[in-house]
Amino acid sequence: MAERLVPSVLMANPDYLRRRGILKLLAVKDSDIRLLTLEQCRDAVDKSLHAGGAFSATIPLVTLYYGGFIDIDVADPTRRGQDLFVLSKGHAVAALASIYAELGYFDKSVLRNSRSYESILNGHPGPILPGIQVATGPMGQGFSVAQGFAIAGRRSPRFDSYCLTGDGELQEGPIWEAVMYAGQKHLDNLCVMVDRNNGQLDMANRMVFPMPDLEPVFASFGWQVHSVDATQYDGVYTALEAFRYGPRNGKPTAIICHGMKGHGALSDFLNKHKVTVPDSVLEQEMSLQAAQRIERVAEYNRFLHELGTQPGGGVVRDGLVEFADRIRRAPLVQTRRVPTRNKRIDYDAARLPAIDPRKEYAASDIVTAAMKVFARDQRVVSIDSDLATTSGLEAGVASVDQTRALNVGVAEANMMGIGEAFAALGCNTWISTFCPFFDWKVLRRIAVGHQERLEAIESPNGWLSDGHGLDLTLLATGANFETRTNGATHMGNDDSTIFDGMAHLNIIDVSCPRQMLALMRWIMAGNRGLLYVRVMRTPSPVIYDADYAFEFGKGHVVRRSPKDVAVIVSSGRGVHEAIAASAECATQGVGVGVVDMPSIDERLLLELCASGQLVCLAEQNNGYIFQNLLKVVYRHGAAAMRDRVITVNALASSGRPRFIHSGTYEELIQAFGLSSSQIAHTVMTSLQEKTT
Repeated sequence: MAERLVPSVLMANPDYLRRRGILKLLAVKDSDIRLLTLEQCRDAVDKSLHAGGAFSATIPLVTLYYGGFIDIDVADPTRRGQDLFVLSKGHAVAALASIYAELGYFDKSVLRNSRSYESILNGHPGPILPGIQVATGPMGQGFSVAQGFAIAGRRSPRFDSYCLTGDGELQEGPIWEAVMYAGQKHLDNLCVMVDRNNGQLDMANRMVFPMPDLEPVFASFGWQVHSVDATQYDGVYTALEAFRYGPRNGKPTAIICHGMKGHGALSDFLNKHKVTVPDSVLEQEMSLQAAQRIERVAEYNRFLHELGTQPGGGVVRDGLVEFADRIRRAPLVQTRRVPTRNKRIDYDAARLPAIDPRKEYAASDIVTAAMKVFARDQRVVSIDSDLATTSGLEAGVASVDQTRALNVGVAEANMMGIGEAFAALGCNTWISTFCPFFDWKVLRRIAVGHQERLEAIESPNGWLSDGHGLDLTLLATGANFETRTNGATHMGNDDSTIFDGMAHLNIIDVSCPRQMLALMRWIMAGNRGLLYVRVMRTPSPVIYDADYAFEFGKGHVVRRSPKDVAVIVSSGRGVHEAIAASAECATQGVGVGVVDMPSIDERLLLELCASGQLVCLAEQNNGYIFQNLLKVVYRHGAAAMRDRVITVNALASSGRPRFIHSGTYEELIQAFGLSSSQIAHTVMTSLQEKTT
């Protein structure tokens, strides 16, 4: 006689019965996902798997995606209003990819040959894979992006944001930047599941150092906390049920999922962070997992049969059958190439600030006045990190809509993650801090995700369409010598040369208030990608006429004479010194032109080098234009220019980078030979040396 699965006293409770049936269905689905994950390992180019984290993440992920909690549109993962998920612990991608293949985001064939160069399924997730919104992998960064999604989800159309983190990545500081901010922002549409598997890369069975109980820590920051046993489905299901269907109390939710690395694997070989599995072990594991699935299906069927023999049980049984049909494997790929996004910001150009060429303006003043016009379009968003007064963003955007003008405090990494979230949703997003304060590690991950978006757009079989790249402007204040007396840690002299090595990041150095306004109009046309815009902190005169239009990759001749024997090339405030130096040379009867190069103009650089004129690169930084000139000359096979190109910048005499001490602007340009009179003297001396 078959064992009774449900005590008779509980048979009269249909909610209990339905819940028990769902948990048994999730156990069956658990087997499906683990088998697909093991197949990925078998078919991977390196026969390897991030097994420990993928297996311990399976119960939280299966509960979320098959338990009826997350509202997703598999056909169009970019449709506004659906819930969003971020896998912050990106090394668990195999488990998530198995679920996405089952749901129909892509064909199961994608799971084969993973991590190979030809595959779109990499060792960590990114937007080249259909349904994935951001690239993750570097620990501690996905959390802040999920938080950004939650902030956006509080506006109409409303939606929830989910995130899965690992306890190992909670050792990263940016996690706690996001935890603090989410609590004080009352993001009760944010649910973070922490895979508390008590292991990490180097030590699979324990943490590198003891961690405190996470429940009181999250609670102290204003979070609703659930502590659950994540070695079975009941606790995770209950916690997600409380978040999804319970009352919202102004607190984000943290579900601490207590388990162990590799939980759900039968062989302890799979308990490690990453393993290359021998064929014999893999065959054994898959065979036992398949046998376990058969037992779970049989248990579920016995449960259904017993329901059918009880009064009123048929209604519950029919509901479970319908639920099982909904979570059955998708027979076909549902995701299609998503609709094109129109990224052009709508605004009334007549309302933009008028610029008096007789006055001086700070870049922040132009930003504030212009954003009061641009921000009328709801897709314009700004995030500052405690330096809003230097950027002008918050004052401008908040005058229109303060909910789109965020200030995260002293938390640059969190600012960047939130900015990425809004950009991924199609917003024209601006983030700002001092030049040296942008986080290189976070920026690199954002750029990787942007590249994968571009690849998905360009691929004939890609899921994204035009307009789905990131429009994210990094407004870098205090460029060049603008931080002045704040000292070396705040000085923006090396940021451009460092960030120049970042793929897909376009660097722009603004020299003029009118140029700033024209640049903003150019950005508002949309689809400009990742921009690093360096601006002056103090007011400057106007250089350009009212008809000036910004174009990336184009330098501008701001002073020229047919009799010019030399030209000074600069950017930012250095252009103003160059103009004054040119005027000083003219008093001595020597014609010297001036070129403003806000972004690198390769054609113009080559023309200048081939002109026969002396070219002086005068830069208040570590030689960003000079660095690019060397690359341009090398790429185009131009002749050596040592006798016709001279440089004045912040590099040491040996050519090595260095940092800059505090000083007034006048002291700094004098110390580095970059005052107008010194530039003029350098040019005149070099010309004399050429003629002798």
